[in-house]
Amino acid sequence: MEDLTLFIKEATSEEPIQKLETILMGMDGVERALVDIEDGEVKITYDSNQIGQEDIVNRIKQYGLHPIQG
Repeated sequence: MEDLTLFIKEATSEEPIQKLETILMGMDGVERALVDIEDGEVKITYDSNQIGQEDIVNRIKQYGLHPIQG
């Protein structure tokens, strides 16, 4: 398992956080996604044999969120 930390400026209120968690947990290979509502930090645990960091970031962008790698 690999870990990826992103900061998503929109992920500091309930609606975007729920949207983000739904997006991430619906992706094959994503095992866990934890969101810190204080600063929008998202810690993602994923299987690099199933999905890559770029795939995760691109999927988040498709939904209108703005991830910055931390």
